[in-house]
Amino acid sequence: MNFQRGQKKEEPEINLVPMIDVLLVILIFLVITTTYSKFSELEITLPQATATEEDHASDASKMIDISVSAAGDYTINHSPIKFTSIEGLRDALRSAARDQDNPVIVISADAKATHQSVITIMEAARTAGYNQVTFTTEVTGASQ
Repeated sequence: MNFQRGQKKEEPEINLVPMIDVLLVILIFLVITTTYSKFSELEITLPQATATEEDHASDASKMIDISVSAAGDYTINHSPIKFTSIEGLRDALRSAARDQDNPVIVISADAKATHQSVITIMEAARTAGYNQVTFTTEVTGASQ
């Protein structure tokens, strides 16, 4: 005897609301407990180099000194220059080099000069075909 002949069987149903609630609680927990490291807390140890003035004494005639101020003003061999593009700076470097094959480009940038201004000089030197680029620094507190 089958008494359930006229009744339909109920299909089991998965209720998604409690599962979504549990996932949201887990997500909130992860967001709250995650620690974020800041980029400014990155520790960098820069390399050190020592050089004497005799190292560059013979190359003094092949040197082009480029200075960048904190305001972004450029000078080549102590003469102020104005340019509107990297190509303009490249042409100024070539005219300062005159007939030298591969002069040493010495970049003297103010400590508050932008990083982009130094990269601009390096890019202009690269496009001019000059691959000898160096930087000047100031020694503080050292006795000579």
